[in-house]
Amino acid sequence: MPSTTDAPTDPAGAPVLGGTPVADPARLAASWLPGPDEEPMRMTLSTIDANGFPRARTLLLSEYDGDRFFFHTDARSRKVADLGADPRVALTILWPDASRQLVVQGTAMPASADECAEAYRRRSPYLQQLAWLNTAEYAQLPLAEREARWSRFREERAAPPQPPGWVGFGVRPHRMLFWAAHPDAASRRVEYVRTEDGWRRSYLPG
Repeated sequence: MPSTTDAPTDPAGAPVLGGTPVADPARLAASWLPGPDEEPMRMTLSTIDANGFPRARTLLLSEYDGDRFFFHTDARSRKVADLGADPRVALTILWPDASRQLVVQGTAMPASADECAEAYRRRSPYLQQLAWLNTAEYAQLPLAEREARWSRFREERAAPPQPPGWVGFGVRPHRMLFWAAHPDAASRRVEYVRTEDGWRRSYLPG
């Protein structure tokens, strides 16, 4: 996959592929995002809570398969409760050097068991252990006890299996908004909205 500085842009800063505007945002997203064997990116997941307010938190984008954006979490988490009531979400992915941003609006649907298992397999040892210990009970403990439990778990379970209740969701977008900075001109955004006939593209101020 190209690095975050490799994809070309037009003179006004709009992201393009092959020197021309991209008709399919899936291709553009795939050129920006890391592949399955690369380090996952952080993103902000926004859901709607029971009172109708947006709720946001930062987590990892586990995978983008060209159609859906996947993330994984504990089935007991607030985000899963939010999604059970309203599956509409927004994803905000900001590149570390702040040169790019991708905002996705779409619907989150449960991922298959096979997809969840493969995503867990690809996680680092730290993240696999985190999937076991990142609970409400663990969060209440004093630092010394959290450190002790973390160390004890690592010694007892060097390669922990996928924990029960570890679930995934895939977000199928209906709107994708790409933003790219430009050193010599104003940045601008490219918006793609899904229609019955494909994707409608428009350019917005940065």
